Amino acid sequence: MLILAINGSPRPSGSTAQLLWATREVVESAGATFVFLQVSEALKELKVPYCTVCSDPCRGKCYAGTRLEEMFNLMRRSDGIIMGSPVYFSTVSSHLKSFWDRTRLLRREMALLNVVGGALAVGGARFGGQETALRAMHDMMLCQGMTVVGDGYPDVDAGHQGACAQDPVAGDAWGLQRALALARRVVEVAEATRELRARTRKSATR
Repeated sequence: MLILAINGSPRPSGSTAQLLWATREVVESAGATFVFLQVSEALKELKVPYCTVCSDPCRGKCYAGTRLEEMFNLMRRSDGIIMGSPVYFSTVSSHLKSFWDRTRLLRREMALLNVVGGALAVGGARFGGQETALRAMHDMMLCQGMTVVGDGYPDVDAGHQGACAQDPVAGDAWGLQRALALARRVVEVAEATRELRARTRKSATR
C-alpha cells in the first residue's frame, strides 16, 4: 500500500510537518510505503500558484512536467492520504487550498474515489480553529469521492473529526497521540478497502 502525507504548511519542518512525519512509523510498521509531499515546493514552480480554470474540462496543461504533476501521479496510485494544515483564520492554508484546487483532473478521472483520507490540523492555541480546518479538509476529500475517517482506533477511543494539535507540537503529547491514532485508522481502513479501489480503478480505465 501507498500512504501519502500531504503537508499544507509553507514550513517544511514546522509543527504540521512534524506531526505528519510522526505518522511514518505507524505506516511503515504496517508494511505500507510512506511518502511525504511538501505542497509549497510544488507551487513554487508554477507561474500562477492558484487555479484559473485555464481549460475546462481540466487537462492538467498548466502543471505538465512539474513537481506538481509528479505529486498528482502519486495520488493516483495512493491507498490513503493523511492531509495536514496549519490553521489560517479558522480554515486551511492558502497553499493547501491552491494545491487541491489543481486536482480537477483527478476528480474527472475519479482517481481518488475510495482512497482513504484523514486530516490533522495545528493551531496557535488549544482551541484555535482546528476543527473547522479539519472540516474544510474533509469537504475537499469528499468532493473527490474519498473515504474520510477520523482519529478513532479500538485501543484508543472512538475518536473525533481528526487530529488537533497546538503549536509547538513538540510539547503537545496529546496532539501526537491523536495523529498516531489517525494514521492507524487510515492504514486499517485502506487495507480493508484495497479490493474496492482496485475495482474502481479498473473500471475507470475501460
